[in-house]
Amino acid sequence: MTGKRWQLAHGRHVDLGDRAIVMGILNVTPDSFSDGGQFDAPARALEQARRMTAEGATIIDVGGESTRPGAAPVSAEEEQDRVLPIIEALAAESKALISVDTYRETTARLAVAAGAHIVNDVWGLQREPGIGKVAAETGAGLVIMHTGRDRDKLPDVIDDQLLFLRRSLEIAREAGVGSDQIMLDPGFGFAKDADENLDLMARFVELSQLGYPLLAGTSRKRFVGHVTGRDAAERDAGTAATSVILRLQGANIFRVHNVAINMDALAFADAMLARNANLPGR
Repeated sequence: MTGKRWQLAHGRHVDLGDRAIVMGILNVTPDSFSDGGQFDAPARALEQARRMTAEGATIIDVGGESTRPGAAPVSAEEEQDRVLPIIEALAAESKALISVDTYRETTARLAVAAGAHIVNDVWGLQREPGIGKVAAETGAGLVIMHTGRDRDKLPDVIDDQLLFLRRSLEIAREAGVGSDQIMLDPGFGFAKDADENLDLMARFVELSQLGYPLLAGTSRKRFVGHVTGRDAAERDAGTAATSVILRLQGANIFRVHNVAINMDALAFADAMLARNANLPGR
């Protein structure tokens, strides 16, 4: 969990160590599952980004196309019209790290040119492998996410993670992406039912065998509602509980809607990790 540095575009980096890193979700879309339409106007989006950084977010993840099941696809041009002005404005006014949530090579390249430091690909380079080339050429941090969509999954959740992510890592290596640029995301909620998500949480530590830092994106997901009985907008406390569980199992970065509650929860997880590390005999 400690001692790694995630290299990003524009000469930036994130040190992964004793403190969990929070990535705030900024959906500039009309139809995202829990906050669609709240931040699709540029002024509201920038205000939300400022709020999240003030609450402790290190990274702002800007997305212009909803990835919820059944969401209507948008064109690359519409996605870019949504995200590029926000990225440019954030880069001009803030020291916060900026991530673009996209699976499109063209959007990724334009976003990094506009000031983004990270490309977050929910298809793990397996829809548009050129994302890897963008990361290699620009030095951008690359989040490679697992998905079960549009493919036959293996019955064991970890076996399927390893199968998919190893293929994605092969694509990244072939493109010339440095190992210190890569972050893996197991893709909670992406073509996974409640039991599969809970099994993935219970066995999360097994993903460490891949040798890369890990991002957890459980925020307000349906399986959190399955456990808590809460609607999407009321799942922040449940999300914070998942963040603690996953931090204790080795997750480094947490992609969330509600920054403040997760910062508090993760502060306790970090305190316990530090305490355990200092116990006699450890």
